[in-house]
Formats: sequence, C-alpha cells, structure tokens
Amino acid sequence: MERTARFRDAGWVLLLLALVIAAIGIAEIYSTTEHSALAGQAHKQIYWVLLGTAVAIIVSRIDYHILLEQSPWIYIGTVAMLTLLLAVGPRIAGTKRWFPIGGLTFQVSEFAKLVIILAVAAYFADRAGKAVGWMDFAKVGAMVGLPAVLVALEPDLGTALTFVPIGAAGIFLAGIRTKQIAVLVLLGAMLLPVGWHFLKPYQRDRLTSFINPSHDTQGSSYQGAQSKIAIGSGGFWGKGFGNGTQSRLGFVPVSHADFVFAAFAEEQGFLGTLVVLLLYLALLLRLLDSAQTAGDRAGRFLCAGIAAVFFFQVVINAGMMIGLFPITGIPLPLMSQGGSTALGTFLALGLAMSVNMRRFVN
Repeated sequence: MERTARFRDAGWVLLLLALVIAAIGIAEIYSTTEHSALAGQAHKQIYWVLLGTAVAIIVSRIDYHILLEQSPWIYIGTVAMLTLLLAVGPRIAGTKRWFPIGGLTFQVSEFAKLVIILAVAAYFADRAGKAVGWMDFAKVGAMVGLPAVLVALEPDLGTALTFVPIGAAGIFLAGIRTKQIAVLVLLGAMLLPVGWHFLKPYQRDRLTSFINPSHDTQGSSYQGAQSKIAIGSGGFWGKGFGNGTQSRLGFVPVSHADFVFAAFAEEQGFLGTLVVLLLYLALLLRLLDSAQTAGDRAGRFLCAGIAAVFFFQVVINAGMMIGLFPITGIPLPLMSQGGSTALGTFLALGLAMSVNMRRFVN
C-alpha cells in the first residue's frame, strides 16, 4: 500500500534543536554588540532566523527528488553566479563575496554548499551497486573543485574548504577502498607545496602563526591568542552574561561572528560550552539518523552531505578558538551572526526534513 509524505514525519526535533542553538547565538550576539557601534546585530539575526525557519518548513514540503532532477541546472546557475560575482561583483572589505540585493547582501558561496550537496547526491544516487572508480573521483573532484576554486579566488579559502567534506562524504558512503584512500593521502601530501605557492601572504602568515603561536602575537597570531585568553578566562562557570571583558572591550575580533564561540566560552565558561557542544552533537546525530532511515539512496547521500558540512564547520570553528586549527573564516553554524549563513543552514535543514517526511513513502 502506497503511503504519502506526512508533515508530522518531518523530524521536528531537528528544527527545534537548531532554533535552541540559534537562540543562544542571538543572546551572545546581543551581549557582545549591544553597547558598541554594532548595536542592533542581534535584532537583524532574529529576522534571519525567523525567515530561515519559514524557508526550512517550505522546503520540507517540496519533494527532494524534484530538486535532485533539477540539480544539473541549479549547479550550472550557481557556477555562473560565482563567476559573475568575480567579474562584476562589488569589492566589500577587500573581497568579492556578496551580491547586494535590495539593500541586503547575499553570500553566494553559502548557498553553493547546498547546491554541491544536491549535485553529489544526484550523481551517486544513479550508481547503486557500482564500485567507486577513479573516474568517479575525477568527476566528483571536478564537481566540487570548480566552485571551490571560484570561491577561493574571492578570496574566501575558509568557505571553499567546507566544500571538501561534501565530496568526501559522498565518496565514503559510495564505498571507497583502502588502496584508494592511501593513494589520495599520498597525492594530497605531494600537492601541499603547490598549495602553499598559491596561498596569499596573509593566509601563509596564519599557517605560520598556527605552527608557532608565539610568533607575532600582535599581528598574525593576535586573533588566535586573544580567543584562547578569552576561553581560558571564562573558567568553569564563566564571567556571566554581558560580563565578557575580552569580547566586549574588542580584544576578541568579530566576537559576534567567526569568534562567537570564544565570546560565549568567556561568559558561560566550560559548563556553558559543554551544553552547546552537546546540542550540536544531538543535531548531528539527528542528521545521521535521517541519513540512516532515508527512504532511498539519494536521501541518504543528501543527509550525509549536510551532516558532513555541519560537522566540519563546528569542529573547525571550535578548534580554531583553542588553537587546534589555523584561523580561517569559517563561521559557527546557527550561532555566528550572518544572514546568508543562517539562511543557508536552515535551507539545508529543510532539505533533511524533506527526506524525513518521505522515508516511509513507497
């Protein structure tokens, strides 16, 4: 007996967890910006979260198979937008990342993540039962690599790196072999010197300061040093809401955006950060459960791709704050201030909800 998609099967816990984390982020944005020149950012973020919630619900009602069928055209359109952005896009803060639309700015690369997830899922959905060959690596590599290069040229290396786990998750789920992993690791090691050659001076400085944190603490190492000071000063209980001196006095850079985790840790301490990390873990587990219970191969690949990007961004952002990874412009999902980031995240969650709604459909 055929069953239709039911709204109650959408996986509302997934959306609820996202809203709880977003609410914590809004509170922290308010705490760090309300008494500064950036006052009002928290109110803007509320609007973006509300819009994102509405969009997630709307997307959940759309059959994801329709989006998969149109993914080649969506992918071509996204690549065209990224190319157009490099050609004629306005330079804001020294980069070409945003398109101004009606007084707002939209970061195309944030939505490109979801497009790549759709493209990779559509590719592997048609290869059920087939072994992963080197031609698959080449095709997926090109599929992920083309937009990644365009985003890196903006320049935005951090966002470009978030495309990598999408392809990696797809290939892993499709059945990569141990020999292939060994070859890829060796190839990656050989290409590291080439990658270093293409890095911009400030990107090289960040890697140098990561290897030697005591180098240039007032320059390239400043951001990492201040974030660690803020986290350490929070101790176990934290300094309390609105009492984070490192963030409120401007020592922690962009404490409402990329460094919101450090600002939160200073105010809420180890206990508060543990609660937030557990919420992220719960959200990730829900995404993995969506992948496991998906009604078909395409749904599994979609949810796995979303989970991979989500996991990568949380781990890298949190790791940057404590010195485990070099400083890159990777925001913390749902907590960092940013309209495009929030909207892109809720779009992805809406897609996972669409998969949940249709997992019992024959």
